[in-house]
This record gives sequence, C-alpha cells and structure tokens, in this order.
Amino acid sequence: MNDTPIKITRMDLLADAGWLRLFRLHYRAKSGSERSWVMATRLKAPRCATGRFDRPDAVVIAAYHVGRSQIVVTREYRIALGDYEYGFPAGLVDEGETVAEAARRELKEETGLEVVRCLRTGPPVYSTAGMTDESVSMVYVECDGEPSSEANHESEVIDVLFASPEEAGRLCNDSSLKFDAKAWLVLDRFAQTGSM
Repeated sequence: MNDTPIKITRMDLLADAGWLRLFRLHYRAKSGSERSWVMATRLKAPRCATGRFDRPDAVVIAAYHVGRSQIVVTREYRIALGDYEYGFPAGLVDEGETVAEAARRELKEETGLEVVRCLRTGPPVYSTAGMTDESVSMVYVECDGEPSSEANHESEVIDVLFASPEEAGRLCNDSSLKFDAKAWLVLDRFAQTGSM
C-alpha cells in the first residue's frame, strides 16, 4: 500500500560507517516542490528503497527472572548520551539468525542470564522514524541464572538490575534517569500491573 503523495526521486550516500549509513533522500513533496531529508540506516540501502520491512535490525529483550520474580533492567553507558541509560538487554540480529535466537544470544552476552522460555515476539517497530528506519522486535522471555558481565564486549559497560513492580515504578518516576523509550513503557506497565 503506497498511496502517498510524496515521491522519493534520488538517494545519495553521505557516509558509511559499516554498521551505520547516512543518506540524503531527495523527494517531491505533495506541492510538487523538490525537497531533501537526511536519514540513517543500518542497511546497505534504506528500507524506503528496498521495501524490506519484514526483518528487524535488532531485538530488545523484556526478561522476567523466574528465580527472583523480578524484571531484568540494564543500566548501560551510552556514548551518545555521555551517561547511563536504563533499558533492557538489546542487540543486532545477525545474518541468518532468527529473532528468538538473537534474543537468547544477546541476553546471555549482555547479562549472563539464560532464556528459560520465550513468551512472545513482536513485529518490527520503529521508535525514531524522523531520523532512521532502524527497527526492533520486542521479545518477552522468562529467564534464570546469575548475572555476569563476562561476555560483554570491550566497549560495553552494563550493570544488571532486578526490579519488582514497586521498584520499576520508582525508576520510571525518577526524572533524573535517562530511559530507553521502549523499556520505559514496559517498565511502567510492569509497575502498574505486575506483568509485562
């Protein structure tokens, strides 16, 4: 379904950092005037050019620790923020990997925890479509084990936290904290209902 009055007429690659590319999209606005927009993508070409919206770039894992009866929260240093961000374990989906396999791998790498059961997997969603076509799938799991940073990459600084609904509510209401938008929404629901 592409009934938009806006037509992309040309794409120029501005920068290629391997895992991230910057494009200038030239388009004809509904008034007929020629305009341009700069966007980032993780793909070789933007999704608006390829039409490939079926596979997410990454996974975000909302994990409920069955042994502790608490939700898993990460506190990760993010270069772009120059500070810690509260969120969930997350990472890119590798070539040939399913969303569930990526979630299992990323949870283990970032937290040391093991997926016990995959509860559900969401479709690709877009959180910052004004800047990027990056998509993520939310994966809800039950997990167990003890946290470990042993498999963290050299540039990752990740603390694993566990939160009850009350603790999740306190985190969500602390305006001094920086949150991943998707994680804040799930944590707020967990605080309100006790479920993900």
